[in-house]
Amino acid sequence: MTTEKKPLGGRIALVAGATRGAGRAIAVQLGAAGATVYVTGRTTREKVSEVGRATETIEETAELVTAAGGEGIAVPTDHLEIDQVRSLVERIENEQGRLDILVNDVWGGEHLIEFDKKVWETDLTGGLRMLELGVKTHAITSRLALPLLIKNPGGLVVEMTDGTSEYNTRFRNNFFYDLAKNAPLRMAFALGHDLESVGGTAVALTPGWLRSEQMLATFGVTEENWRDATEKIPDFAVAESPVYVGRAVAALAADPGRARWNGRSLSSGQLAKEYGFTDADGSRPDAWGFIIAKETDPSVRVEDYR
Repeated sequence: MTTEKKPLGGRIALVAGATRGAGRAIAVQLGAAGATVYVTGRTTREKVSEVGRATETIEETAELVTAAGGEGIAVPTDHLEIDQVRSLVERIENEQGRLDILVNDVWGGEHLIEFDKKVWETDLTGGLRMLELGVKTHAITSRLALPLLIKNPGGLVVEMTDGTSEYNTRFRNNFFYDLAKNAPLRMAFALGHDLESVGGTAVALTPGWLRSEQMLATFGVTEENWRDATEKIPDFAVAESPVYVGRAVAALAADPGRARWNGRSLSSGQLAKEYGFTDADGSRPDAWGFIIAKETDPSVRVEDYR
């Protein structure tokens, strides 16, 4: 299938925060659908970010995008640095003349989370850094990239987060983490308000229990034997690969009627039911549905949610 015949052939995407995990998978799936994808992050083959994982780089992500059938372009970018983001957007405009899809996936704050600590017990420097990484980066990128995105009607902005608006009415176990992961939900709502009048769409999107590279390493398993972790953590059986949320974004971007989702909070499992895609293994997990159901019925079975 040539790029022109693919659903996103000719589309230009920016995945901000595409070094690993959901961001990488989203970039690859957009590429598989034919898009040209600019991928950004701080970890390159020459330099490692504060996350400390040299095993994933933006250059590798770009190569995966190209191998999937699109065109991957790696641009090292710290999205807290306004001049770097401005230069990134100028480059996209100069090289492509347009931007159709913006995915705000910048995060990298897992190493800063102190769960089950009161706010007065939490390290303030680390907490504020979480807000910089998970909120300020998104705001900077949207402000600087949207003037290019709205030059053509139909632009899509995806705010990546952890948890749906329904689930995140619950406290997320840490004051700063709670703020960092609820802010993208509100940002999508606000961006949707601004974009509606110019024919654009903004949504918040969350994966379920994501089998990211970091999660697999934490549990001491690989993507090939990830089910071994369920011996200690049975609920991990509802986990999903990053491919799943990548396919969710690609499906949204290819949907000419995506404006019906404008301003809303969505999940990969929800969109799988809507668009009919599956995870890499052919399953269709609904992690957030399972987690919420189990709160009222501890006997609920994982098998009924994948």
